[in-house]
Amino acid sequence: MTTTFDATDFESEMYDPDAVHMIPATGDRKPEHYPVDISTKAFWNQTSEQREETFRVLREEQPVSWQRPVDDAVTPDPDDPGYWAVVKHADIVKVSRDNETFVSGQGVLFDLLPPIFLELTQSFLAMDNPKHDRLRKLVASAFTPKQVKSIEDKVELAAKEIVDGFASDPSGEIDFVARCAKVLPTRIFCDIMGIPEHLREDTERNAGDVVAWADDEVLAGRAADEVQVQAATNLHDIAAELIELKKNEPGDDLVTALINAEVDGRHLDEFEIGSFFVLMAVAGTDTTRHTSAFTVRAFTHFPEQKKWLMEDYDGRINNAIEEFIRYACPVMTFRRTAVAETELGGHTVIPGDKVVLFYPSGCMDADVFENPEQFDLSRPNAKEHVGFGGGGVHFCLGNQLAKSMLRALFRELLFRIPEFEVGEPELLGTNFMRGVKRMPFRFTPEK
Repeated sequence: MTTTFDATDFESEMYDPDAVHMIPATGDRKPEHYPVDISTKAFWNQTSEQREETFRVLREEQPVSWQRPVDDAVTPDPDDPGYWAVVKHADIVKVSRDNETFVSGQGVLFDLLPPIFLELTQSFLAMDNPKHDRLRKLVASAFTPKQVKSIEDKVELAAKEIVDGFASDPSGEIDFVARCAKVLPTRIFCDIMGIPEHLREDTERNAGDVVAWADDEVLAGRAADEVQVQAATNLHDIAAELIELKKNEPGDDLVTALINAEVDGRHLDEFEIGSFFVLMAVAGTDTTRHTSAFTVRAFTHFPEQKKWLMEDYDGRINNAIEEFIRYACPVMTFRRTAVAETELGGHTVIPGDKVVLFYPSGCMDADVFENPEQFDLSRPNAKEHVGFGGGGVHFCLGNQLAKSMLRALFRELLFRIPEFEVGEPELLGTNFMRGVKRMPFRFTPEK
C-alpha cells in the first residue's frame, strides 16, 4: 500500500469552513503583540540558556502574552492573528488539564494544519474526546506496562552493546549523538515495533525529518511542508509494509499487538496504525535521544551530581531521571486551541484562539523549582516537571519506556566510562524540539 499525499493537499483543506478543527479566532479586541517577541527565528536559534533569559522576563512581566505569528510556520498564513504564549508552570498545568476548554484536535504545532495532515502524523495526539479516548484505549491495550516491562531486558542489552561499541575506542572521542544518544531509542523503537533491518535506516531518517522543518540543514532548500509531508508519507508506507508482513508472520512485537488490539469489538484500521507509527517514530526516539545528550552535558557542568548519583545509583536514579527530563525538556512547545471563552492570566481567551504552552519555561519556573538553573538530582519535587506535558488526557503514553532507556543507558555510561566531558552541542533549528544534531564527547577509554 502506498500513501498518496502531497503539499497541494494543504491548499484544498487548510481553510475548510466545515472542518470542526478549523475554528477561526474572532473579534478585534486583542492587545497589541507583546514587545518581548518570542516568535522570531533569531529567538529560536539561541541556546536554551539565552531563551530562558527571555522566558524569565515574561514569567515576571506577562505570564500570558499575545504574540505575533512565528517566523518558522510550516504553512505560513497571512491572516494568522497570533497566539497566547503561556510560560508559567501553573498556567501550563491549568491549560493541559482543562481538555474541555483547550482542545488538541486542531493540532499541536503553531500552524493551523489541515485535518488530513493531523490524521497522517499525530494520531490521538491531535484528537479530542470521545474519539481520543477510543483510539488511545485501543493503543494502550497493546502498549501496556506489562509489555514495557517485558522489554527491559532488551533495553539493558542494547545499552550495553551500544556502549561496548565505543567504550574502548583509543581515540577517546566520539560524536555522542551519532554513536550513542540516537542509537538506543531508535534500536528499541525498531525492536518493539518489529521493524526489519532493511527498513530501520529509512525509519530513522524520516522520523528526524518530521520534526526538523525549520532547520536549514535538513531542509536543504526544500519547502518546510514538503519535508514534513514526504517524511510522514514515507513512514506510512513503512508502516503499511510492516502491517502486511505481520499479518502473514505475526510476532512478539507492537505492530502485531496493534493489529490484534480490540476494545468494545473495534480494531484499529491500517491508517490508524500508520498514524500511531508516525507519532511513535518521533516521540519514541527523539525525546530520549535529546534528553540523554543534554544530561551528559549537564554532568560536565555539574560533576558533583554525577558523583552523588554513582554513590547509590539504584536508590537515586528514579528521582534523578525526573531531573534529567526537567533540565533537558526536549519538547519545547505544544499548542492547544480554545473552544470556549475563558480567563487565563488576566486575559480573555475566546474560541479559536491559539494557546501555546512553553514547557522549558515551566520547567524553569522559580515559583515551583528552587534554583531552577541548577541541575539537582536530589530535587525533592523534580517529578513536577512538565517535560511530559502538564497532565490531562494527553500525558505521554511512553513515559515509562523512556525512563527505562535512560536508566539503562546511564548505568552503562557512568560505571564504565565515568571520566568524560562534552563540548558545545550543535542544536536543531526548530521551535518544537530542543534537539541536538551533534555533540563532541571526550572520555577516558575503558580498559
